[in-house]
Amino acid sequence: MAAIRRAEVTWSGDLMGGSGVIVGTTSGAVAGLPVTWASRIEAPDGRTSPEELVAAAHASCFSMAFSARLAGNGTPPERLSVTAAVTIEKVETGWRIVSSALTVKGRVPGIDASRFAALAEAAKDGCPMSVALKGNVTLSVEPTLEA
Repeated sequence: MAAIRRAEVTWSGDLMGGSGVIVGTTSGAVAGLPVTWASRIEAPDGRTSPEELVAAAHASCFSMAFSARLAGNGTPPERLSVTAAVTIEKVETGWRIVSSALTVKGRVPGIDASRFAALAEAAKDGCPMSVALKGNVTLSVEPTLEA
């Protein structure tokens, strides 16, 4: 069974001086978020960017995938704190997302740091957002097991 999610954006003006708004999403959880070119490559100033939304998607996707792998290992997490840092750079062919760097700190009873790191790496490689980005974007994960 496929799941389809939608987002609607309206844009006014040209790239440099124009602006857009994420009008709504399938869930209704996201609406009214402003976006501009400057918020992508300069200061956010209270506006979002496609890269910030990709970072949120990657961090949440990885959180779910890692949680499932830890539970499958018999060591469900008490808590995971995940950050994704998505980098956009101007390259020879234009602007491009070049990396998504995940960091995860976790409190997971009954696991050692080596197994925690191995499962984090597997979750990074297997979550649907990573699979979508793989081959186009450098992916990394930095796991830290908390005591």
